[in-house]
Amino acid sequence: MGALVAALAGNFQVLLLGRVLQAFGTGIIIPLMYNIVLIIFPIHKRGMAMGLVTMVYTAAPAVGPTVSGLILSNYTWHWIFWISFTLMMAALIVGWISMQNVSQPQKINFDVVSLVLSTIGFGGVVFGFSQAGEGTSGWLSIEIYLPIIIGGLGLYWFIKRQLSMAEPLMDLRVFFKPMFIIGNVLIFICMIVNLSVTLLLPMFLIRVLHMGAFSAAITLLPGGIIYALISPINGRLFDRFGPKWLVRTGTILMAAGMFSFIFLDPDSSKMYIILMHIIVMLGLLFVWMPAQTNGMTALPPHMHKDGNAVMNTIPQIAGAIGIALAVSIMTVSSRKYSGDLLPSNHEEFSTGALVMGIQSSFIFLFIVAIVGVIASLFLRRIHGDSDLST
Repeated sequence: MGALVAALAGNFQVLLLGRVLQAFGTGIIIPLMYNIVLIIFPIHKRGMAMGLVTMVYTAAPAVGPTVSGLILSNYTWHWIFWISFTLMMAALIVGWISMQNVSQPQKINFDVVSLVLSTIGFGGVVFGFSQAGEGTSGWLSIEIYLPIIIGGLGLYWFIKRQLSMAEPLMDLRVFFKPMFIIGNVLIFICMIVNLSVTLLLPMFLIRVLHMGAFSAAITLLPGGIIYALISPINGRLFDRFGPKWLVRTGTILMAAGMFSFIFLDPDSSKMYIILMHIIVMLGLLFVWMPAQTNGMTALPPHMHKDGNAVMNTIPQIAGAIGIALAVSIMTVSSRKYSGDLLPSNHEEFSTGALVMGIQSSFIFLFIVAIVGVIASLFLRRIHGDSDLST
């Protein structure tokens, strides 16, 4: 329905409504998909299953920018949503025919107050940081700090309410499991790195190297394709060796990639960027799925739905915070380089100032990746039900 509304949109308001409807659908499908995997696959096969899920989950984002660029170069943007609508209808028909319930439906008490508090809390924080991520206002702007403060208060009361309820909307006792916490920390770091790189590299390719949008998308395509193709192999490695060495290798690769991007300049070659981007994507691959699978395995079965909800909320917050910090660091550094302390959009910066700003953002991301390396040192494998009490 969301894709259809967006395809028929004649103005921004209708397009926004379509995107919101799509977000609702995605928010239902993705946690449900992961929960089904945890139900139907035993612990010793979950890595393989989660690897396949990750391949499907990441294949579209990997080729999406390139396909979108190809569509936009020949047709209007409406066709992006018409194609999405066609694919969604095909998925609906296949799912309607083939899917079965794998668990027994249960009657639950739905707490409306908790829903309102979570909406205010998460919505306020994400909206506030998203405003900061646009880079048009300072952090002291009321349109940034007011939503964050309101969101923070909403989250405080939400957390307090969940911990005091017998049947919470989201059981936050999942955070009593150390491996679940470490898994979420690593996912948080992955999301910051992933979205910030997705923002900064195209900006560098287009503004500094003067590539077209389609050429920039093609440059970043190999990393995304490799990420999708190696995901099933990554799952089998997880089943055989566990998450520890995969995650440690992945965080080191992420850190190496961020360090290499610090030295980007107008003379950087396209091949250098492609290779370094592949290294970063491999690092994300080796961290994300193993950390998520091990973290979810650390929870008893009755907490899987709550763990899924948390692990699908954390990336949204991480994405908003990560992009906001990356853009802010880039903007401040670019202004310092150009000697301009007045409010300015990054589109107005000179090439030299923008390069300096992007390099500074990658220094920040390198530090974030190093935090990931440290966190990976505390990771241990959850082998089975005997570990769930720890």
